[in-house]
Amino acid sequence: MNVLDGKTAIITGAARGIGKAIAKLFKDEGANLLLVDLDEAELKKTAEELNAEFAIADVSKFESAEAAVRTAIDKFGSLHILINNAGITRDALVIRMKPEDFEIVLKVNLTGAFNMAKASSKVMMKSRYGKIVNMASVVGVNGNAGQANYSASKGGLIAMTKTFAKEFGNRGIRVNAIAPGLIETEMTANLPENALDVFKAKIALDRTPGTPEDVAKATLFLASEDSDYITGIVLPVDGGMLIA
Repeated sequence: MNVLDGKTAIITGAARGIGKAIAKLFKDEGANLLLVDLDEAELKKTAEELNAEFAIADVSKFESAEAAVRTAIDKFGSLHILINNAGITRDALVIRMKPEDFEIVLKVNLTGAFNMAKASSKVMMKSRYGKIVNMASVVGVNGNAGQANYSASKGGLIAMTKTFAKEFGNRGIRVNAIAPGLIETEMTANLPENALDVFKAKIALDRTPGTPEDVAKATLFLASEDSDYITGIVLPVDGGMLIA
């Protein structure tokens, strides 16, 4: 028996990278999938590849997030798992960062997760069961020069995860976060070589980046019944970066 048989999962930021890897693994484990993203072309491609349902949505807007949740209910009649993976970067040093670039990162990465959790938790509370996994980052724990906006959004997401866990626990909803380190994705491929070297130097495990599949496996654990007595944690998937 697959560990997610009969479970319905919404995955945001699912068109590529970590979100796509999570979607693939969840599909293999029997989940009904609703994939959410703003990139219509890539999202359709991924959904077709995985034979999954999809919804084009801007999670930074509550009405759009709520519509995505309604789509999952209309398609599958239930909702058990939410993976808040949608995220963007607009990196710059503080003195060069445009205010609008600070705001948009917070809107997508933090407000987007709030919107999806708010809409999803209403459904999960009725069945008194749910798993919410928020994709944070090691920079949300330690900060990172040139990423004031991204670090703030991920640090906020960690705090929000713990608050959700306290608010939703007596309704049977577990809420946890994952803090990836340096993971090989399109997002990290755009980092300058000197920045990559700084990150790699902090990795205890052979100084090599992780893969989206590494993050997907950790996400599966937190989304499955194997983690039913776990809530409010931040699980690093970082090769030991946080102990450097």
